[in-house]
Amino acid sequence: MAKEINLREIFMIFKKRFWIIVIITIIATAVGYFQNNSNPTSLYQSSSRIIVGANSEYMKTLMVIMKDPVIMEKVVARLDLNRSAEALAGQISVDSINSSQVVRINVVDTDPVVAADIANATASVFKSEIGNIVDFNDVSYLSEAKVNPFPINSKSNRTIKIAFVMGLIIGVGFVFLLHSLDDTIHSHQEVEELVGVPVLGTISKMNKRNIRKRKKKQLEIEYGGELFDLKKT
Repeated sequence: MAKEINLREIFMIFKKRFWIIVIITIIATAVGYFQNNSNPTSLYQSSSRIIVGANSEYMKTLMVIMKDPVIMEKVVARLDLNRSAEALAGQISVDSINSSQVVRINVVDTDPVVAADIANATASVFKSEIGNIVDFNDVSYLSEAKVNPFPINSKSNRTIKIAFVMGLIIGVGFVFLLHSLDDTIHSHQEVEELVGVPVLGTISKMNKRNIRKRKKKQLEIEYGGELFDLKKT
């Protein structure tokens, strides 16, 4: 039989197991906090732009050459970098802005100055060497890379906020799951629904507190009666 849940019952469910929601939310938020701070290395990006006078098909070939080891090795040598040509190529991305002849050379590095130097050196080496690789020389500078002091992976509280909301949702869902699996009868109304007859009386839960209250009430009745008799005499 499906359980009918009213607002008062929902409130009592949350009140009874509110600590579960709190614990799950705290754990999820803590995980989000550590995840948000798990990448301490700041990364910086800088871009240089060149104009390449080629059609869209030939442009793809030229952009591939731009990251080829023959270009990257000369950039490494010019800047005296302590990395391989393949590793340097992994830091660089090349794209055509809005499918135009303007090519953007993006570089990501842990040092903002080095990122700008690599972007400018790549543009310079490509311009000077492309004629020796293929029969093409229509390359000109548009703008050089500037040092960008702001990291592109700056930390934000977005992950923490998402973790908090997810923890809250999971906690509430878990509480409702526990309630749906709980077959304990909590009220005489549930007994009446199950057996189909009215409940004539209930037996209070016997614990130490109830026993002390009952004894106190009996003593008050007994001593109250004696006092009444003494007053009459």
